[in-house]
Amino acid sequence: MKRTKTRTIALVSTALLLSAIACVWAEDQIIININIAVAPNVLNLQNNGQVVTVHTDLPYSSVAGATVTLNGVEISGWKSDNQGNFVAKFVMQDIKNLPLNIGELNTLTLTGTGETVSGGSFSFTGAADILVVNNIPRK
Repeated sequence: MKRTKTRTIALVSTALLLSAIACVWAEDQIIININIAVAPNVLNLQNNGQVVTVHTDLPYSSVAGATVTLNGVEISGWKSDNQGNFVAKFVMQDIKNLPLNIGELNTLTLTGTGETVSGGSFSFTGAADILVVNNIPRK
């Protein structure tokens, strides 16, 4: 029993150390940089879509769901994907209402942020670019 507990502590300590290497320290907070993928990856300002979905590479059980935002927009729902990772849902109209400083390539950088279940000492951030178009759908 003691051996298993010691191994578990050693594994957790190693995982935290490796995670810390990929983190940024900001005052008394550790910010973890994560990968995100946004769907749809092309946002048509004229479509009738309902949600923008953000897939992360974080384990579902490690995220405090209610703390997650996308460019300041509050999360509307969350779930686990089939790999056990955290998936966030946002109301599409709220994303369309963001100030769109679209450049020549019509891209918009969406940045997701939130906290882990460990509390305010660990937070995360990840960004992805999407294409923004203003096409009227054909009838």
